Amino acid sequence: MARLDGKSALVTGASRGIGKAVAQAYARAGARLVISARGERDLRQTADEIEASGGVVRWEVADLTEVRETERVVRSAERHYGALDIVVNSAGILGPRAPIVDYSLSSWEAVLKSNLTAVFLVCKEALSLMIPRRQGSIINVSSGVGRIGRARWGAYAVSKFGVEGLTQILAEEMRDKNVRVNAVNPGGTRTAMRALAYPEEDPQSLPTPDEITGVFLYLASDASTEVTGKSFDARDWLGKSR
Repeated sequence: MARLDGKSALVTGASRGIGKAVAQAYARAGARLVISARGERDLRQTADEIEASGGVVRWEVADLTEVRETERVVRSAERHYGALDIVVNSAGILGPRAPIVDYSLSSWEAVLKSNLTAVFLVCKEALSLMIPRRQGSIINVSSGVGRIGRARWGAYAVSKFGVEGLTQILAEEMRDKNVRVNAVNPGGTRTAMRALAYPEEDPQSLPTPDEITGVFLYLASDASTEVTGKSFDARDWLGKSR
């Protein structure tokens, strides 16, 4: 397993699902963590589980679509650990599974704000800490529907196309700053969001979030220092997290 000793990481959307699994994997690998989500109860539970396993973690309840909240959460890593080495943008919402013609403006704006604008804000603030140190890894969670559009995926798919594009742009802009930026498509995973999107699917047929953390560990570690601007499929890394 890749080691992250001495590194500090921010993981958003860490109260459940993929974000929680990545945070726990990073803690096992030796990283010091700041975790964030909107819901206090589940986020606190994640932190308690990490601490019970010997990990170091700070938890911050926040709405990362708000600039001041984003600044507070990102700066928490610097305040408590002296630096920020890794960011995983995992937070997001599904929104309606409806045709574009029936999609409400309020839902459209809410999904884009949560899934794309928040990623932009976190990246922008994180880069203000990473660029002066000339090191860092940003990992943005994307989706298969952010590569090939599918009917009834609406703003969620559009937001993930945006995440892929933002990742590519930042990777080019940061190449000479020695900060790498990559995206990960988790693929079908046993999460609450997946169950909401595919209620007819047997969740037992899917890998758990814990099983797909291998690529997140790789991209956070020194093993990937030359890798940037890429979009990975987490399914290709099944079984490599432990």
